[in-house]
Amino acid sequence: MAHRFSIKEIARHAGISTASVDRVIHNRANVSARTRLRVGQAIAEMERQELQIAAQGRQMFFDFVVEAPARFAREVRVAAETVMPQFSAAICRPRFITQDVMTDDQVADALDRIIKRGSHGLCLKARDTPRIRDAVNRVTAAGIPVVTLVTDITVAGRKAYVGLDNASAGRTAAFLISRVLGRASGCVLATQSDGAFLGEEERHAAFVHEMAIRCPDLTIVTSSRGRGVHYQTTQDLRAVMGQLDGLRAVYSMGGGNRTILSMLADHGHCVDVFVAHDLDHDNRALIDTSQIDFILHHDLTEDLRQVFAAFLAHHKVGVAGETGAVSGVQVITPANVPAQRR
Repeated sequence: MAHRFSIKEIARHAGISTASVDRVIHNRANVSARTRLRVGQAIAEMERQELQIAAQGRQMFFDFVVEAPARFAREVRVAAETVMPQFSAAICRPRFITQDVMTDDQVADALDRIIKRGSHGLCLKARDTPRIRDAVNRVTAAGIPVVTLVTDITVAGRKAYVGLDNASAGRTAAFLISRVLGRASGCVLATQSDGAFLGEEERHAAFVHEMAIRCPDLTIVTSSRGRGVHYQTTQDLRAVMGQLDGLRAVYSMGGGNRTILSMLADHGHCVDVFVAHDLDHDNRALIDTSQIDFILHHDLTEDLRQVFAAFLAHHKVGVAGETGAVSGVQVITPANVPAQRR
């Protein structure tokens, strides 16, 4: 049995005699399976403790590349700063690259810069495109673990996906809208920031499927290029505004809700139910004033805890646990909005 500890140390840690440890280490006969197990567990625990001691005070740099409106990027930063002090095995140093809209080349260039300067981990929220997939493959080939946040990238080498169960969110939105509208006819506006975000595409597919079952007389009109920012959301909605006769509901998967509401009001639309995502600052104000009816939310702080846990587990720093957990959907209404973090 491979080890780098003295027999006396192992015996003390395992709570058995040095003679028993010696027989296990040298694979001698007349040793019970239980004794072998205790020695193996003792060595494994001593190795974990050694790694923890070695990591104390060690700085580890983690990079975050987030293509999202500033309101969401700010929530990611706050969540990261909240959970970092909980990981005492190392000093975690985050480095952020965030932008409302990023081209494939901008994302790929950012990832190549991270490879060049080195990193202990990359947390990525980006679109699932061939150019970005190639860049992610270069990151993993360089030995840098990649964790995708909220929306996934279809590459085999990424360490974990952390974030919302997007298909469940789409089904939940359909359920809520169907409970309000019943067997009504008309149409529903479904908005995405970009169909190339895999998470939003999963939400959309599940929503359309569930709505066809629950509300077969409602037509889904999709707007999928708003990027969650004012100008592009405005342009994208203008392209579908002529299809919104009999508009009854909105399912906003990608943000830009103030712009959506303003555009609909300018064209004389008043919906029965509006379902949005994420309890950010803007959406808090909108649900407080009853402009939004439901917010599908997940615990971003827990997501970031999972991100750091995945990175540290990759480097064998601290005690490894389950990582890459998918967040459940929380349905927020005007009656149960949680207190804002300070």
